[in-house]
Amino acid sequence: MLILYFILGGHTAEMLSYVSVLTPKYQPRTYVIAATDSISEQKVFNLEDKSDIEFSIKRIRRAREVKQSYVSSIFTTLMSFLSAFPIFVSCRPKLILCNGPGTCIPVCFVALLLQMLRLHSTLIIFVESICRTKTLSLSGKILYHTHLVDVIVQWPELKTKYPKSIYLGLLS
Repeated sequence: MLILYFILGGHTAEMLSYVSVLTPKYQPRTYVIAATDSISEQKVFNLEDKSDIEFSIKRIRRAREVKQSYVSSIFTTLMSFLSAFPIFVSCRPKLILCNGPGTCIPVCFVALLLQMLRLHSTLIIFVESICRTKTLSLSGKILYHTHLVDVIVQWPELKTKYPKSIYLGLLS
């Protein structure tokens, strides 16, 4: 089974905690990180070099930089979508596991597009950050409202506010 992870910036620790409990059957693993993110890349190597897991790291343009306006992020998100397409097509994952950062949106949308065209089916699981206690992040809201992605929340208040989400308690 091929599994695709998105690990970016401050969400790296959360994602690595989820990955560390996965069994070896979830491989090969493709980690997709922002082109400018060297810290997450090193953390992936630190985790996976201790195992016999087959993995690769791919780079993608960020959909939106911190404090970038929403209007200008339309262009950068489109560029991110275009850079995600060849990565997705070459990996053809059965599962995408992602959290918080907006860079996961373009690849999730590539997966959803190919699913709508009946070219490839991918299960998408979005785990909302433990920091989100009252509302979903922008990425969480976008994916939640597609009704095509499993959105996992870590606080019961979020489950109440977003009834189609999945509440599993604290995961990290």
